[in-house]
Amino acid sequence: MQDAIDMKLRIFGHYIFFPLVLLGFAELIAVLAACWLGTKFAEPLTGHGQFMWGPSATLAACVFASMTALGLYNKRQRDRLNGTMLRAVLGVFVGGVVARVVALFWSDLWSPVSIMAGSMVMACAFLLLTRVAGQRVMDGNAFRRRILVLGSGRFAARVLHLRRRADQRAFKLIGFIAVQGDNTAVPINNIIKHQASLMELTRLHRIDEIVIAIDDRRRNYPVRELLNCRLAGVEISELATFLERETGKVFLDIVNPSWIILGAGFRCNWLRRASVRTVDIFASFIILLIGLPFMVLVVLAIKLEDGFAAPVMYVQERVGQGGLLFKVFKFRSMHLNAEGAGEALWAQANDSRVTRVGAVIRKTRLDELPQLLNVFAGKMSFVGPRPERPSFVVRLSEKIPYYPERHSVKPGITGWAQLCYPYGASDQDAFEKLQYDLFYVKNHGLFFDLMILLQTVEVIVFGKGAR
Repeated sequence: MQDAIDMKLRIFGHYIFFPLVLLGFAELIAVLAACWLGTKFAEPLTGHGQFMWGPSATLAACVFASMTALGLYNKRQRDRLNGTMLRAVLGVFVGGVVARVVALFWSDLWSPVSIMAGSMVMACAFLLLTRVAGQRVMDGNAFRRRILVLGSGRFAARVLHLRRRADQRAFKLIGFIAVQGDNTAVPINNIIKHQASLMELTRLHRIDEIVIAIDDRRRNYPVRELLNCRLAGVEISELATFLERETGKVFLDIVNPSWIILGAGFRCNWLRRASVRTVDIFASFIILLIGLPFMVLVVLAIKLEDGFAAPVMYVQERVGQGGLLFKVFKFRSMHLNAEGAGEALWAQANDSRVTRVGAVIRKTRLDELPQLLNVFAGKMSFVGPRPERPSFVVRLSEKIPYYPERHSVKPGITGWAQLCYPYGASDQDAFEKLQYDLFYVKNHGLFFDLMILLQTVEVIVFGKGAR
């Protein structure tokens, strides 16, 4: 009998880490309990001790959304407990502010200040307890699938590259099964020596999943044994699929055209296009309303630094969907004639071409706001791969396999690669970011887009990856 609880929830085509679903539910309950306790403690001041479902549910929902936006329900979140609690306290504060703003427009959701303040303090304390307990559960083995890797060569060794604790939260590597023809590339002590069948090994080690990582499948491919294991309830996965699921990116040195052609994903129908356009217009309109005062301040700051005759906007040619060229709009963050030689250059850390105002607006992503015009015009989406310059695209397409495939969707202001990888300033960075871009192209959908939009808040708040 298998000890691990299956935690691979699949929602709208995406695998969700089951313990985080439980943690999110527990923290919603914790905030509601904090609201109930806050009401009781505030009763002597307010004369009101009855639990109010409306304001309490609104606060819980807003805190949950803000904690999601701050990356607290991201499986790859690697902050230690202190950093996690700082995010949680910030999430409670932001959630409380948002709940208060919502109550201004809906009087039934209003609650006295003393109740609100008490509930938020209690919520911070309760969230500390649930996070500590949740962290222990996630670091344990109860929710980790026990996997067996079929193969011991260079492909199989890729599993050992997942060294971080956050990368291994969903599985426990039991060992490797050597296959004739593979040149051993994993430590000998990780190879299971056996004379039993594959079926007997899965029973002996209580295996939940077998990952096929044979270097040459044309020889010694144990079809019958794998079929028996599959019929017995053991999940069978290809290495590329396993790594994609656990890391959120497509490994270009492992995948082959048949995996892309025959695998799940890479879908785009009229419903997907309509939902994308709806989210683009709605999100852009909301961000434009919120960001308009900041845009005015950016314009004034640029004028004050460089003079009122200096241009505010920076217009540059980029490659869009289908390889078509379009003009992207950004606030100018570099000195005039930053590329005087005419050669396209990536921005570097502490780039001398960046102005003082530019350093601030690049860090806060305010320089990206004019791209809302590109979204309204239909040249960009709010979520998608970063649009690159034509000269970069030509060079990278010659060096990196599958690079043109990132243009099968519209480029975006924010995207999966921007969340998962810092600013790219080299061909190697472009290779790494492409693996995340292809994951997005393969799995994009309304649910995924909304999650990326929420998590973009974390990037802005903590200034991740800006140059």
